[in-house]
Amino acid sequence: MPGTRKLGRPTAHRMSMLRGMVTFLLEKGRIETTVTRAAEVSALADKMITLGKKNTLVAKRQAIAFLKKESVVYKLFTKIAPLYDERNGGYTRVLKVGPRRGDGAEMAIIELVGAESLYTVKEEKKEEPKAEEKKPAKKTAKKAAPKAEEAAE
Repeated sequence: MPGTRKLGRPTAHRMSMLRGMVTFLLEKGRIETTVTRAAEVSALADKMITLGKKNTLVAKRQAIAFLKKESVVYKLFTKIAPLYDERNGGYTRVLKVGPRRGDGAEMAIIELVGAESLYTVKEEKKEEPKAEEKKPAKKTAKKAAPKAEEAAE
């Protein structure tokens, strides 16, 4: 049953943290956290994807009430949920990665199963603007050169 672990926090803080982690998971596709948090986030993310599969007005309102970003709710209902149309549960995967340096907490990566196609395309798009940003930097160097020539005259 989701939400049975207290995670050492008051109820409001715990629910806010879990809502944020589920939102981030649905937005980015994978997150790294502790094993106990990952188990809680996995259950809640599965519940949100099930809501997305229903695709009713009530389900959309429930998702908007739980998730922190409306853009993630839109993505849930239009892109993520249709991927899992034929799948009955088990939408997330928890992979243990070993202890965290510093306090030794057992860490895990939680990711959406079979949703790599949604998230790898975005990484390729992010690389393109970086190349465009470098081009204007060269233009500023050209502008500085005529000023140096004017000062020499």
